[in-house]
Amino acid sequence: MRLTIIRLCFVLLVYPQLVKSQQIDSFRMSPGVKITLDRPERLHLTGAVELILYALPNGNSTEWTMGKKPAPGDDWHFDIQHIRAQTAFVRKQCRGKNYVVAYLENDQKSWPAWKRAHVDYKTIIPHIVDTLRSLFHNRKVNVHLNGHSGGGSFIFGYMEAVAKIPRFVTRISFLDSDYGYTTTYGISLMKWLLNGKKRFLTVFAYNDSAALYQGKRVVSDTGGTWYRSHLMMQQLSGQWIFSQTITDSLVIYRESARRIQFLFKQNPDRGIYHTQQVELNGFIHSVFAGTRKEGKRYAYYGKRAYGELIE
Repeated sequence: MRLTIIRLCFVLLVYPQLVKSQQIDSFRMSPGVKITLDRPERLHLTGAVELILYALPNGNSTEWTMGKKPAPGDDWHFDIQHIRAQTAFVRKQCRGKNYVVAYLENDQKSWPAWKRAHVDYKTIIPHIVDTLRSLFHNRKVNVHLNGHSGGGSFIFGYMEAVAKIPRFVTRISFLDSDYGYTTTYGISLMKWLLNGKKRFLTVFAYNDSAALYQGKRVVSDTGGTWYRSHLMMQQLSGQWIFSQTITDSLVIYRESARRIQFLFKQNPDRGIYHTQQVELNGFIHSVFAGTRKEGKRYAYYGKRAYGELIE
């Protein structure tokens, strides 16, 4: 498969040395996939690379997803996710780790639509993952599969393509993005979780089955992430016991080791809280859930903890 490089300085990445400045690199992979790589200000001499593959939500560009301080006339999408600033927060809390974020965008601006247009996606998606891992061939690479909205379709596409989820995948996060979940995926997730004590699954959803837009329902009873996430938890409950924590607006389920978490946003006013789950420190929590950094200097669904880091 052809790899077209637009601007790529990976020589700084594949040799064991300090990278002295932050770099944003973009390149394209056929067919119709754009990769934007945000690597840390300093790549440490030792330690694994924590490679977060963030599959973009439907209808969004990489620039919108990264975010920035809004200026007069800017599109509102620049101020709703702020993955770049949330990444900066993660790095600030974990100065000894090498967090790299790869933004995954496609020409259709929709991973479900892109998969429908490419019948060979089960070959293409693993190639994308393996290519990104290979950029750090002299390092151990822990892959985090992550995505918002339609980005969950990329994760499911990868799960369909591999016989089993590889050991190098250490974290899977669905940021209100598991619309396509079926019990077949649950079996794969269960096997992956059981075969390693340092594997984490975090699932975010709000009650979209109650949400209204202009007086009409957004999804059917079974078509949204609220239903699909509960279905996933019910399936995993056959193997793990989940405890429940209730806050003002959240119902949170965790198994005893906190490796598996379901965070459900209640919706008594029937609003739409799809992107707020990302904006209100959701990406940060998707990285830190189950670790010693969970809840430190931030609160999921609380005030933006990364505000001063927005560029």
